[in-house]
Amino acid sequence: MSTTRQQILILHLSEPDLESRTVAWALYDSTIPKGQLQMNTGDSNEPPYDSVLDAMRDGWNVMQLPTLPIFRTGFEHEQGHLPYEYVLERKVTIG
Repeated sequence: MSTTRQQILILHLSEPDLESRTVAWALYDSTIPKGQLQMNTGDSNEPPYDSVLDAMRDGWNVMQLPTLPIFRTGFEHEQGHLPYEYVLERKVTIG
């Protein structure tokens, strides 16, 4: 009997353009049995996809676009969270 499960992929890009370079990522995969480790940033030197568009071409659906950051004068060089975060999902059939 086959079952459909969800995978969530979070890609942080260097710029807001969907074709810009992936700089950080995480994958949450419900097809992996409970207790096994999920892939996270740092598990590999290479991201699973070079860009959001590459992931879309492989069947991922964009669920969330980033809100573009507001850079205030005098604070352009402050560090914070990665601003260009895209959340993608896809359904996979197992079994």
